[in-house]
Amino acid sequence: MKESMWLVFVIAFGIMAFLFVFFFQRIVTTNEHNYHMLKETTEAAMYDSIDYSAYRAYRQIRIDREKFVENFVRRFAENASFADNYRIEIYDVHEYPPKVSIQVSTMEGGTATVGADHFHFGIINRIDGILETVY
Repeated sequence: MKESMWLVFVIAFGIMAFLFVFFFQRIVTTNEHNYHMLKETTEAAMYDSIDYSAYRAYRQIRIDREKFVENFVRRFAENASFADNYRIEIYDVHEYPPKVSIQVSTMEGGTATVGADHFHFGIINRIDGILETVY
């Protein structure tokens, strides 16, 4: 009887460890995906929104604010995961020198295995980008 209780304990511990690793792997993967998507989308949207008429006239690299927001949201929506809800906050867009501050929040949630407890927490990624080019 004593050996069978140990077997039940080892199996229960193995299942709980598996669920624990699976849950935290999902969190880390979501965080990493959001960070790289935010970084690459910001860079691409900044390059897309360069105002070439200002560069030709004044030799200043400047970005168009509305064009940047439009490009960023479009590119982010193309690459976003359908399983998550995103909240995009654009804090600061300077046209000259080109600088942006963006925050993307994702809510992760799940159910506990012991009961019907629900928990939610946010994964927040923030980036401040400055466009540097050689001209």
